[in-house]
Amino acid sequence: MAGFVSFFGRLRRGALVAALGALLVVTGCATPSDDPEELALFQEANDPAEPLNRAIFEFNLFLDKGILRPVASVYRTVLPQFAQDGVRDFLRWLRSPVIFINDILQGKPDRAHETAMRFAANSLGFFGFIDWAGDAGLEFHDEDFGQTLAVWGFGEGPYIMLPVLGPSNVRDTVGFVVDTFIFDPISWWQRNDSNAFIHWTAWLRFGLTAVDGRARNMGQLQELEDSSLDFYAAVRSLYRQRRNDLIRDGAVEDDEALPEFDISFDETDDLFDDESLDEIEEPASGVGPQASIEPLRETQ
Repeated sequence: MAGFVSFFGRLRRGALVAALGALLVVTGCATPSDDPEELALFQEANDPAEPLNRAIFEFNLFLDKGILRPVASVYRTVLPQFAQDGVRDFLRWLRSPVIFINDILQGKPDRAHETAMRFAANSLGFFGFIDWAGDAGLEFHDEDFGQTLAVWGFGEGPYIMLPVLGPSNVRDTVGFVVDTFIFDPISWWQRNDSNAFIHWTAWLRFGLTAVDGRARNMGQLQELEDSSLDFYAAVRSLYRQRRNDLIRDGAVEDDEALPEFDISFDETDDLFDDESLDEIEEPASGVGPQASIEPLRETQ
């Protein structure tokens, strides 16, 4: 088993190197057009590495169709709804320290207090499997270091499609690395414990997060895939909208409702609410080299 742990450790480090490599090449993969209209579309998309990003997107779709979607289908069929909710609540409980740190860094003591109270209350509910705090009216909220950087005034940077992890941007990629390798005490423990089983629990957590998120949005994602002329452009647009919504803590600007949508392997929330698909506007045609990509699927 130690050999497998070592292999997967190298794989995880390789994925991180690939992500950092994407940051290095993101500014040199596409050349803006001299045409003013096409230049405006290029700047609005903020996706200078679009050819590379589309290739990674198709790779992620391949993984989804071959692995994640079938596993998520079995998960949703075998586990009753209360068990699925328990898994989601457990994953949220594990993430509480990261959320608490980012609440503090964003200068939101009230939300930090809510996070601490949720963690304490749900610790008595079989390590988070029972959301007693939510039943008492203390609702879950999520924060990450990408949102913290946005609150501090850092721009999002170019759009990036990460292998396996899915849609991101420079700011959110930095945030993901900081949350995972610096802020998360459970991740510290899993990386530094000599017990091979403890190392495997990191991958179990990663897999449960991906499968649970995918299972909860099976129908909605299929509907988006079927209705989008350019699935890649739709994912890019909706990812950006969802991140802006999270940064504003759900506050809507200019009377415009934003759909709850995210596509990644590190999200425990539902990606859509019941009305989100009715609110989605198709991205303008012509964004990107071709608007004829065959509908496939997202990564989470």
